[in-house]
Amino acid sequence: MPTPLVRLAPLDLIRGFVAVGRRMSITLAAEDLCLTQSALSRQVHALEDLLGTALFHRGYRSISFTPAGERLFRTADSAVQQLQEVFEVLTQAQERLPVTITASIGVTALWLLPRLNRFQQRYPNIDLRVAAIDKNLDLRAEGIDLGIRYCTAKSAPPGAVLLFEEAVVPVAHPSLKLARLDERGALAAHVLLEFDGPRRPLLRWADQLAAMGLAQVKPKGMLRFNQYDQVIQAALAGQGIAIGRIALIEPLLAEGKLAALDDSVPGRTTAYGYWLYQAEANPRQDVSDVVAWIRSEARAAEAAVSQVLAAQGGG
Repeated sequence: MPTPLVRLAPLDLIRGFVAVGRRMSITLAAEDLCLTQSALSRQVHALEDLLGTALFHRGYRSISFTPAGERLFRTADSAVQQLQEVFEVLTQAQERLPVTITASIGVTALWLLPRLNRFQQRYPNIDLRVAAIDKNLDLRAEGIDLGIRYCTAKSAPPGAVLLFEEAVVPVAHPSLKLARLDERGALAAHVLLEFDGPRRPLLRWADQLAAMGLAQVKPKGMLRFNQYDQVIQAALAGQGIAIGRIALIEPLLAEGKLAALDDSVPGRTTAYGYWLYQAEANPRQDVSDVVAWIRSEARAAEAAVSQVLAAQGGG
């Protein structure tokens, strides 16, 4: 018949015994338990007194199990290990698991980060983790909840939702005092800021100038950047004219930090867009809340794009 619960040794004594057994050192075990060596030694002696048998052979600067100690350790160590694992699971369950979202460096810097204050005000109890990388990731394999991908509809991940289509317009800092890109001498007097990334429709100046009938006109110079947010930072610094991706820069246009230039070229492309995709079809509630927030922000961005294009004669 098992020993009644009331006669079992206190957990502190069992924990101390297991710690010593794992380390085979009272000194090291005491450090693990944040106890003094003498306090842990008293616990081991108390357990031996309770059981009426020695659990360790004590030698000069060494200890070893007695047969009784070895038998008790096999069971006690397993029980303590199980308790440790359960405590770990229960503790983690109480911690807030962040919602992880990945997007390109440009989309993260220009579209996502400026909106995070609104997200935190709306969902103060949801933690976000942002992974900015230009590489397309397998969300499940990387442990990521959501992703924003720039691609065609054909290339969009299964189940992805279109946030907004690509739309572009030449932009410059107001200090450059430009209204139209095809003004006489405008190109020859200014530097063009180029995103030196994968070729996409109307995202390279060669495409823009050809569409305007200005392919033969030479600009003052070209500055090339391997990240799109760097292009916009250069434009904000008045260093030249950039191809503005309207959905990403519309707050800068609304605030007058950048000015859209009239070029008489329809700005919206039809092939590429920004797509939201997720690791799980039926995610936990906080992930669903982030999805709803992103789609709400995207609708506002799409409306702003339409306004800019209408003002430029490209809508």
